[in-house]
Amino acid sequence: MQHLDAFDEDKARDECGIFGIFGHPKAAELTYLGLRALQHRGQESSGIVTSDDYSFSSYRNMGLVENVFDAETLAKLTGHIAVGHNRYSTAGASHLGNTQPLTCEYKHGPLAISHNGNLVNAQRIRKELENRGAIFSSTSDTEVIAHLIARSEQSTLQDRILDAIGGIDGAYSLAFMGKSSLIGVRDPYGFRPLWLGRIDDAYILSSETCAFDVIEAEPVRELIPGEMLVITATNREPQSFHFGQDLNNLSQCIFEYIYLSRPDSVVFGELVNRPRRELGRQLARECPAEADIVIGVPDSATLAALGYSEESGIPFDVGLHRNSYVGRAFMNPSQDIRELMVKVKLNPIRDVLQGKRIVVVDDSIMRGTESRKFVKLIRQGGAAEVHVRISSPPNKFPCFYGVDTPTRGELIASSHTIDDIRKYIRADSLGYLSIEGMLKCVKSPQDFCTACFDGSYPVEFGEQPTKQLPIDFASVKASNQLSLAHKPTAQNQ
Repeated sequence: MQHLDAFDEDKARDECGIFGIFGHPKAAELTYLGLRALQHRGQESSGIVTSDDYSFSSYRNMGLVENVFDAETLAKLTGHIAVGHNRYSTAGASHLGNTQPLTCEYKHGPLAISHNGNLVNAQRIRKELENRGAIFSSTSDTEVIAHLIARSEQSTLQDRILDAIGGIDGAYSLAFMGKSSLIGVRDPYGFRPLWLGRIDDAYILSSETCAFDVIEAEPVRELIPGEMLVITATNREPQSFHFGQDLNNLSQCIFEYIYLSRPDSVVFGELVNRPRRELGRQLARECPAEADIVIGVPDSATLAALGYSEESGIPFDVGLHRNSYVGRAFMNPSQDIRELMVKVKLNPIRDVLQGKRIVVVDDSIMRGTESRKFVKLIRQGGAAEVHVRISSPPNKFPCFYGVDTPTRGELIASSHTIDDIRKYIRADSLGYLSIEGMLKCVKSPQDFCTACFDGSYPVEFGEQPTKQLPIDFASVKASNQLSLAHKPTAQNQ
């Protein structure tokens, strides 16, 4: 069961979370705890695969980590090496066959793969492989990587992996497990984060450092974009290999700071708390409002709302209560019941809102349906005015690099003005952060991907489904080349 509510369905989906550990007698249990810490990155399915140097044990199922695994299941996952995965589908349907870690048995032995990201040329490679007789058991793009590894003529697993990733394009942070090894890979553009950590004598790979905190591990360093790290022993340093092209500018996902990563994680070189709060401060500078209090849409926009309050001098308060114990409804409700179900998840705090002019900060607007609902809730709580402020620019383009966003036609900002959107969500005013203002809030702004805002895609995506793109995308793409050319550089910040 996918635990999403009526509000979460209008958000950019948290792509996936990966975790791996080498050289610990409680590998499965620590992986379970690491996946619990990374639950925000994927809620559709979860899985763990372990190795005892001879054979694999695995368990995967649909649902949240705490519902997939119990003590009896974990006890059967024996071995000192493990990889784990939390999934939200960005490529491939949501069903058990696409759960990860993906496992396969080929001529060199068993292999397990956990993938965070999306391959933009997976469809072309899959068709080529199928034409040559390959049989696929899932619709996930990760299986393409497994086939390329199996077909490689290189002798070692690390060389076969290097051979395989030489043919793929897009966003990928990967954890591979062989019978006696753990290997981490981060794509040359650095789209997705991947960290190396240490606990006792064991090594750990994780999408975010918050997982290290949970198991009391020490972060060592973030993998460099275009790096493969090979771990085969606990008593020596992992081997590091650099691959791919050297890029002047990276393409780190700005949404990791806006929404995806936990604020207590270090991602792309800094604690997420700082840029997320700074986004709110910059928003207050660009989009001021005359108001009595500032509130955030819980929980992802709380830090941005605090930043807005600090910069504007308008007091911060908690005006909406979020019920954390409610998952997605199991029924298919009528429209009137659906409206009532919103209040099961989010409800206004009336004595905070009554008679007040409210600035409500959210991190993004996709379809606009969520914003319309929370504006209605705030008005029902007695607010005199509702001024909506968004701590990111208007989302006009879909993501092809591992974040599941609505199609181009479903993104309200792709075809409507800000005032059109304001009228639709029924706010007294609406303000977005500018792209330039957003980039002021991060270190090395030239190293971030902003394609979801300006259409300047850093990696070509030739055969992606055209339904996600505007009909005149070629002209849109051409007109946006200037935005790439004028991105801030290290020299002119």
